[in-house]
Amino acid sequence: MARPKRRRSKAYLLLSTTGSQKEAKKIAEALVRGKLAACVNVVRNVQSFFRWQGKLEQAGEWLLIIKTDERSLKQVERMIRKHHSYEIPEIIGWPIRWGHGPYLKWLEESIS
Repeated sequence: MARPKRRRSKAYLLLSTTGSQKEAKKIAEALVRGKLAACVNVVRNVQSFFRWQGKLEQAGEWLLIIKTDERSLKQVERMIRKHHSYEIPEIIGWPIRWGHGPYLKWLEESIS
């Protein structure tokens, strides 16, 4: 059986968290509707432990897994910040170095 074709990509995978499902859906829909992301997965019931203002905190959050491309990164950041309630929202990401060719092509076409 032939291996799936893989190709280099300028695609990015970003993570962000929100404090509510409503906020997560609002951001996800804004990104996809605005063609800034091809897909956003919303994962519920994420338990986060973090230090905030010198104290150890714990919160139930919603995780956004955002598939976008390099040229959209700043616009994605602006859109998240516009709709986000946190003072300092998590927005981190890394490049997708390779992947399934047809999926990466769909991702690129969904954003352009």
